[in-house]
Amino acid sequence: MTDDPDLRASDADRDRVAAVLAEALATGRLTTIEHADRLDVAYTAKTMGELVPLTQDLPQVSGSDVPAAIERQVISSKFSKVVRKGRWVASRHLRLSARFGALVIDLSDAVLPGREITIETSARFSKMIVRVPEDAHVIDEGSSLFGKRNVTAGSEVDGPLIRLTGASKFSKVIVTRGKDDWNLH
Repeated sequence: MTDDPDLRASDADRDRVAAVLAEALATGRLTTIEHADRLDVAYTAKTMGELVPLTQDLPQVSGSDVPAAIERQVISSKFSKVVRKGRWVASRHLRLSARFGALVIDLSDAVLPGREITIETSARFSKMIVRVPEDAHVIDEGSSLFGKRNVTAGSEVDGPLIRLTGASKFSKVIVTRGKDDWNLH
């Protein structure tokens, strides 16, 4: 980082700190509560001076050392039902694949490693449900053929940006903030 603590922090600076914090959580250096507290401070930080104390007691993660799981993750379901919920570390790029089954992904309690997350959906003859945090802004860039795509776009709050891409065929893809349309518990 820079030596000037008064320099304004960029989104890239905040994302680098988030990557270090996510790695510290994954390796057991931080508890989930410590991680959540530090991540909240990181994303509200205005200056570099506010970011430095968050990672001072942690080993640095260079861009090439960022764990692959933080950058890219694949979750798939074939002829089955897969549910991912609770406190887990999501990736910057999630690829969700469902074939002849159901895939339920709950990001409401997940640790998001950056301000922008891309979710690539690929559903065939399946049902896919993605629950996003209450303050998330969702942009849907996906498509559907002989199916249904129900995406609640977003909020005006300064939450994470979730970009939804990909395609579904003969499937139902739901992106929601609540559990009211979940019938796959």
